[in-house]
Parts: sequence; C-alpha cells; structure tokens
Amino acid sequence: MKANVPKNMGGGPQNMQAMLRQAQKMQEDMAAKQEELNAREYEVSAGGGMVTIRINGKKEILGMDIQPEIVDPDDIETLTDILTAGVNEAIKRVETTNAEEMGKITGDLGMPGLF
Repeated sequence: MKANVPKNMGGGPQNMQAMLRQAQKMQEDMAAKQEELNAREYEVSAGGGMVTIRINGKKEILGMDIQPEIVDPDDIETLTDILTAGVNEAIKRVETTNAEEMGKITGDLGMPGLF
C-alpha cells in the first residue's frame, strides 16, 4: 500500500530558507526583548500601601519599604503575611509582563520551553 503524498508541499529550499531566517529573526528579537525585560524595575504595594516592594525583571528583589505603623512586635505574623503576599504579587507581575511582551513577538505560538 502506497501513501498518497502530494508532490509539491509548497516550498522547497527557498521556503525553508525564508522560514529559517524568520525563526532566526524571532530568536534575535526575543533575546533583545528578554534583555530589556530583565532591566525593567517594578514597584508593587501590599497591605494597603504599607509595604512597597521593588523587583527587577530577573525576579530579584531590589528593596522593600515598610511603613513603621505596620510593624507590631506582638504581631509579626501579619507583617510576614503582607511581605509574602507582596513578593508573590511582584513575581506574578514580572511573569505576566514577560509573557505578554514575548507573546507579541511570537504571536502566541505556544511553544513550550521557549522561555
């Protein structure tokens, strides 16, 4: 039994070269965008603005500002919860922004493991 394969699958060497150039351009664009995103800084507030967290695009915490009113030596648990929520929100914002910006380049091709 023979498989019925079309003789001309729309391409040839020129089409393959164009696809490779396009893929290389996308890869270069993504590398440049990732560098730009890594350099970005974000500021996220938590606890009704009592805590402000600064983070960069590499998900490195650059600093935290904590309002003195939130610090209660008898209630460290609340401060810990606010800091945890703030750091998690900061990381989420970086990841969301990175995904959106990279999606603009890839056209949301959905290639797992690309980032």
